[in-house]
Amino acid sequence: MTHPTAEAPRADGLPTRKRVEALIAISVAVGMANLDTAITNTALPTIAHDIGANGAAAIWVVSAYQIVMVAALLPLAALGEILGHRRVYIAGVIVFTLTSLACGLAWSLPTLVGARALQGLGAAAIMSVNTALIRFVYPSKMLGRGLGVNALVVGIAFTIGPTVASAILSVGSWNWLFLINVPAGLLATSLAWRTLPLTDRAIHAFDPLAGVLCAGFFALLVFGIGDVAHGGGWVAITAEFGGSAACGYALLRRQAGHRAPLLALDLFRLPAFSLSAATAVCSFATQGLAFVALPFLLQDVLGHSAVETGLLMTPWPAVVALMAPIAGRLSDRYPPGLLGGFGLLVLSGGMASLALMPRDPHVLAIVWRMMVCGAGFGFFQSPNLRALMGSAPANRSGGASGIVATARLLGQSIGAALVALCLMLARGDTGPDLALWLGCGFAGVGCIVSFLRLGVR
Repeated sequence: MTHPTAEAPRADGLPTRKRVEALIAISVAVGMANLDTAITNTALPTIAHDIGANGAAAIWVVSAYQIVMVAALLPLAALGEILGHRRVYIAGVIVFTLTSLACGLAWSLPTLVGARALQGLGAAAIMSVNTALIRFVYPSKMLGRGLGVNALVVGIAFTIGPTVASAILSVGSWNWLFLINVPAGLLATSLAWRTLPLTDRAIHAFDPLAGVLCAGFFALLVFGIGDVAHGGGWVAITAEFGGSAACGYALLRRQAGHRAPLLALDLFRLPAFSLSAATAVCSFATQGLAFVALPFLLQDVLGHSAVETGLLMTPWPAVVALMAPIAGRLSDRYPPGLLGGFGLLVLSGGMASLALMPRDPHVLAIVWRMMVCGAGFGFFQSPNLRALMGSAPANRSGGASGIVATARLLGQSIGAALVALCLMLARGDTGPDLALWLGCGFAGVGCIVSFLRLGVR
């Protein structure tokens, strides 16, 4: 049920001109949040050196952002359904902009980590509802096209991230990595305020305790996965997984029978949605395995420099950016299960080719393998997004959007943790190869699950 107020959505998307303006508003903020992730990872050694922190401690600059983001995604997606996706999105852009300023002005590791944690909250608000907004911006028959453009923006952000970071650091300090978000954030806020559509609001109230339990479930789960991968103490690992399980159980008990639960069990009862979510986790686990393992393979095993490694990995996200809008258009005409299954089959083959790569490959031999992986992932991403959003009722767009972002972060976290485990357990220089084979397996499982959707109405 929804409020019979003036905040009813426009009939099946916006007119063409307003649709373009709204998509620009969404793209600026989404691109900003993803670019920030890419450039921070690239510049982490420089940041650690300048603020006098060791590498292990400096990892918290990245970890604080990711943990808060994954913990807040579903609660904020639920708020989007209650308060309106537009309100949550604009609030997220404002928080992200202000905390970017705080990051740029940080003078120590604790102040920077604290500002990054709050920045993760703003990013979570943006990412939790952006695909839901696209559903109200685009007509249903063009939804795949809109999601393809969104995937294109994400791909471009990750592609140019290392280059942007290098360019900024060549002329200024690391602080400007965050300060450049301020004018972009102001632009995104202005555009969003003027163009984003109003959406239905659910009549049920937000449950703060359920939000805390949901955040605890995912935060402790990610902590536990990371500690297992890095050989943490079993007392801490047991406490983290036990705490996560306790939060999850309490959340399910508290929201049993709720029409719009935070964990979206109502949506997971839909076979098409649950299969699409499982496929997303598999694909992003593959991506996480690849993007963490490949630098070790290229630098430690094949002897390339850090700069060369960045250039050699660029074809993957670049081809994703090219393929995403093409696959998005195709998903408006052909079954997402077919397109996504084919894309993951190609990705699995690309991962196998990387794992089988000789120890003295020519540059072109590395590049074409990266391109195959990028083509497979790019061909999968947009159709799967369409399947996830299209299989959920319109009044549960926020919950579906939150699951989209959560599946991505959870899959990437699992992939990164498995790479650490492979490097710890494998002998010699076989760790990266083992991680790539695991990625091949995840993509293969995702391919099978995707094709299973062809038998689901």
